[in-house]
Amino acid sequence: MPLVDRKTAVITGGAGGLGLAMARRLLDEGANVVLTDVSPEALERATAALGAGERVTTVRAGASDPDDVAAAARSAVDVYGALDVWVNNAGFTRDATMRKMAIEDFDAVIDVHLRGAWLGTRTAAGIMRESGGGSIINVSSISGKVGNIGQTNYSAAKAGVVGLTKAAAKEVGHAGVRVNAIQPGIIATPMTEAMPDRIREQRLSEVPLGRFGEPSEVAGVVLFLASELSSYVTGAVIEIGGGRHI
Repeated sequence: MPLVDRKTAVITGGAGGLGLAMARRLLDEGANVVLTDVSPEALERATAALGAGERVTTVRAGASDPDDVAAAARSAVDVYGALDVWVNNAGFTRDATMRKMAIEDFDAVIDVHLRGAWLGTRTAAGIMRESGGGSIINVSSISGKVGNIGQTNYSAAKAGVVGLTKAAAKEVGHAGVRVNAIQPGIIATPMTEAMPDRIREQRLSEVPLGRFGEPSEVAGVVLFLASELSSYVTGAVIEIGGGRHI
């Protein structure tokens, strides 16, 4: 039997990159998926790429807007009758050293990554605790573990996601709601490909497995956390970094 057969998952920022890979893996294992993104065009492309028909619903939504987050949750329940899995994946970067970083760029990254994860966690947990449980998966980053030069905003947000995950897991575990986080490292995405060769080689040299990860490998861990295979796992932070920074 598929691992998440007939479960319903919401993936924020799900129209591309890691979010799209997560959606594809969950669909392959029987789930219905609600994708959110701020770009209607990106959502249209994602729907076409997934080719799953009525098992995919899209919602134009910003991760840090409480009304948008509530609308995504309502879509899951209205269209599919349940909300079983919520993945807080939406995010972006605005890199600069502290000396050069605009306050607006600090606030924007914190707003989407940390406020967005908090809103998604709170909204999903509120529904799941009434329905008997569920799985919330927060996308942090290795940057939230070690920090990166030029990413004080992003590193702070992703570290905050870890604290949020652990605190929320303690609050809602009694209701059968599990809250976990993943910390991807260097994954082979267009963003990685755009790095200067010197930076890419330097970062690759730090990975004991000797290669960058694939989006499908991140999606596999999300599937594990979404499924009953992880039924006794909550408050965990799983690194997906090929051993980088161990």
